[in-house]
Amino acid sequence: MSKAKGLLVVVSGFSGAGKGTLIHKLIDGNSTYRLSVSATTRAPRPGEVNGRDYFFVTKDRFEQMIAQRELVEYVSYVNNYYGTPKRFVETELEKGTDVLLEIEIQGALKIREHFPEAVLIFIAPPDAKTLRTRLLGRGTETREQISARLCRAAEESRWMPDYDYLLVNDDLDTAAEELHRLICAQHLRMCHNRAFADALRDDLTRYFLKEEP
Repeated sequence: MSKAKGLLVVVSGFSGAGKGTLIHKLIDGNSTYRLSVSATTRAPRPGEVNGRDYFFVTKDRFEQMIAQRELVEYVSYVNNYYGTPKRFVETELEKGTDVLLEIEIQGALKIREHFPEAVLIFIAPPDAKTLRTRLLGRGTETREQISARLCRAAEESRWMPDYDYLLVNDDLDTAAEELHRLICAQHLRMCHNRAFADALRDDLTRYFLKEEP
């Protein structure tokens, strides 16, 4: 059986749900996973490496990528573009690598236009109180900013049913293991193994199915 193509795993969730931490816990030391690298027009920050943290491009080049449909999705934020290069994702998937894409809900729901077999996973806290506690625990935002994030979470919650799976991030280790098992199970779905199933059916028919007289 030839090496299977990788899966595109799209991960979304409320701010404070811990999706970024969960993804890095999953991919740490596991070569079967790759976090998608975005393209951006902003300047590199100290320590950032082109091709590892971002693909740093000019505004003209980014707009050319938009015009030539080279991006899976993109947004404009604080006078800079951010987007997911289609070629990077496709190359990694062909290698058999599972590509994880952490993305906002609006962009996530557009992914299937380019990748209909993408797996959409929503990361949620165990309850609303925990989400608020986590945001407060960061200590990086004012109460007004936290309130705005919680209001946004309330609005975003209506999109949860549009995802394939809901994963509750209560304990980080447990959630990372559940995410890994979920992705492994996706590889066993018939839609990802149709070529093998067809070849096996043909062999069985050829060698063992006898025509009745």
